[in-house]
Amino acid sequence: MFDLFKEFHFDAAHHLDMNVEPGHPHSRMHGHSFTAIVTLRGLPDLKTGYVMGFEEFDSALAAVKNQLDHHYLNNIPGLEVPTLENISRWIWQKLIPDIPLLYSVTVKRGTLGEGCVFYGISST
Repeated sequence: MFDLFKEFHFDAAHHLDMNVEPGHPHSRMHGHSFTAIVTLRGLPDLKTGYVMGFEEFDSALAAVKNQLDHHYLNNIPGLEVPTLENISRWIWQKLIPDIPLLYSVTVKRGTLGEGCVFYGISST
């Protein structure tokens, strides 16, 4: 079994006033630089030697990145509460139709040293 992964980065704004006390800095709109790490798990195709070709992988990730990068996350359907947990699950839900070998989605805010890994249920 092999794990294949790709990273992509996006910058986005959000607020979390629903999770903090009034006046808390996170209750106001603020932004982060996020890193998403998308991991597939599977066996390489006997003919190509790939678990998944990187061109196909890149294409699927680009579509998701474009929905997040330089956007206000609270306005994206499904991300009204844009916690790391919800962002990682949202990315999973967007990718699983195109990437059946999807194993996990990690979302990090590297400058803060924090992140979340989501392991969904794949079709394999």
